Amino acid sequence: MATSDSANLLLVGRIGAAHGIKGEVRVQSFTEDPLALVSYGPLATSKPGLTIRILAARTTTNVLVARIEGVNDRTAAEKLNGVELFIDRALLPDPDDEDDFYHADLLGLRAQLADGTALGTVSAVPNFGAGDLLEVRDERSGDTYLYPFTKAVVPEVKVADGYLVIEPPVETEPGEEEEPD
Repeated sequence: MATSDSANLLLVGRIGAAHGIKGEVRVQSFTEDPLALVSYGPLATSKPGLTIRILAARTTTNVLVARIEGVNDRTAAEKLNGVELFIDRALLPDPDDEDDFYHADLLGLRAQLADGTALGTVSAVPNFGAGDLLEVRDERSGDTYLYPFTKAVVPEVKVADGYLVIEPPVETEPGEEEEPD
């Protein structure tokens, strides 16, 4: 899950286009179980003053199709396009396993190499469609680096200890310059 500007709110989904004429909307879920959005109760939104409740949802190939309380026609559904959905972090259970965590828990962790050399701090966990990435900001230079968030590149995540280990692929190691042809 991504995080919002508020430290206590987690981004759990984003409403997309209207679906049909009866007020249903497509929802991109950022949760492990997309249908869990229905059980979260009222959701805060990125639209000031708007809280929504998902009454029912079904999964399709890549999104949820949801009915939202009070939205009964296509016109009302279209007005929600792009609205982000949030839940208070305190309402979610703590992960059962130390290898499980919320993406928001990664923000602010110290990123380091296996030998302890500091790379920077995790500043974001973006996903542009090909999988999660870790954005690490080097505090000294201010530069940011993106690393694939895979077990091969990020073999250790120690949320309780405040750090994670990165084994950068050769082509992304900071400070390496390509030789001109």
